[in-house]
Amino acid sequence: MAWWNRRSRSDGTIPTKLDREATPEDLAALAEFVTSRQGVEFYLEPETTATDTTVMAIAFDGEWIRRRTGSPQVAAKLAHRHAVPLYEAARTGYPERMRVWNRAHPERRR
Repeated sequence: MAWWNRRSRSDGTIPTKLDREATPEDLAALAEFVTSRQGVEFYLEPETTATDTTVMAIAFDGEWIRRRTGSPQVAAKLAHRHAVPLYEAARTGYPERMRVWNRAHPERRR
């Protein structure tokens, strides 16, 4: 198959072959991060040609993970279930505490 071959998703969008959709493990990783850290906020990142919709979960100390969610609606449901604020990263940007954490932990970036 060539790189331009596409497959249709259940929501009608057509991701590129390079894309990987969200898995239950992605959602479980976000849920585990929320329950094991304090002050977590979600930052929604829109779908691109290279990846599905993602959420960056950032704890109060700046530690973070990024996982696919599949859609903004799934991200919103997960945020609501865990009482976590959900921001659009394109509108708000990321908090400075994340950049501080990255500088202090260059080996742990995910």
